[in-house]
Amino acid sequence: MLEQTQQQSGMRSRGNLLPVEKRFCWDEKSSPEPFLRLLDALRQLNYQFVTPTPATHERVVSRPNRKQARDVRDVLGWSLPFSPEVIPPYLLQLLYDAGGILDRDDGLLNAAVRVSTVRGHLFLHSKYPTNDVDSVFLGPDSFRFAQLIMARSDPLRVGDSILDYGAGAGVGGIIAAAANPGTTVTLADVNPKALFLASINAEFAKVSFRVVQANDIDEVSGEYDLILANPPYMMDSERRVYRDGGDLYGTQLSLDWSLAGLRKLRPGGALILYTGVPIVDGRDPLLDQFRARLPASGWQWDYGELEPDVFGEELAQPAYSNVERIAAVGFKIKRAP
Repeated sequence: MLEQTQQQSGMRSRGNLLPVEKRFCWDEKSSPEPFLRLLDALRQLNYQFVTPTPATHERVVSRPNRKQARDVRDVLGWSLPFSPEVIPPYLLQLLYDAGGILDRDDGLLNAAVRVSTVRGHLFLHSKYPTNDVDSVFLGPDSFRFAQLIMARSDPLRVGDSILDYGAGAGVGGIIAAAANPGTTVTLADVNPKALFLASINAEFAKVSFRVVQANDIDEVSGEYDLILANPPYMMDSERRVYRDGGDLYGTQLSLDWSLAGLRKLRPGGALILYTGVPIVDGRDPLLDQFRARLPASGWQWDYGELEPDVFGEELAQPAYSNVERIAAVGFKIKRAP
């Protein structure tokens, strides 16, 4: 685990950023400031972009008239190659200052990040396609996760604490903290690039936060009133961190994170999990595991499908040869006061 105080890292305390953990850099030359100014500029432009699934993204950008960017949304949403004059010079300079520009052999440029809108908040995340092992993914699951949090979480009190484990771009924790002023969210992830972008997203959303790099939820110190998790749930032959859910048809991480999270809940606290489950012969392997392994007393929980069929294109992969469908599910478990 990597935790370091701002004072130790020589950084100044600013606004809503708690003086506890170290800021994470996009790379050794990057600063968060240009990214924050970029988000502010996009807000002033009323920028909005809803990120679709990779399959939909691929279909859209493969159209003959979508080979090159025409405007800011094409550059920072659709990740299309662009010539410098397509976007305002000050936006281009901010991207250069942030280390967010990739040069191409054909004389065009690509943005190294995307910016998407979730419940009125702007979020930085990785460009399309998300092929790098340290890609920071945001997509339709992030939207459903945010909806689940808003629908199922209980109101929090001033001073309560939130943990978003496997935070990625920080959507879950930031949405929850923004809806509960006076709370603090811990954004934990194994990926330093995710923590860098999540910290910027959190600061821009004006929520109090800290970031912790951790390989395991047990490495995150403290107890929490609300724990949120949106783990990877695919069976991925490339074992990409943001995508691979492990054994049990890709649901092992969902099970492990949930069971470990229970140990970090304060009395009266709740854990909310959003994940996907391959349905095999009509059975949900994750639900079977929860029924067998959740505590028999002292907890209230419910579990149900949110979408019956997501990422259907994955069924063409050999790993899914006996899977009927992939369902998006929501799980909430609450500890007795």
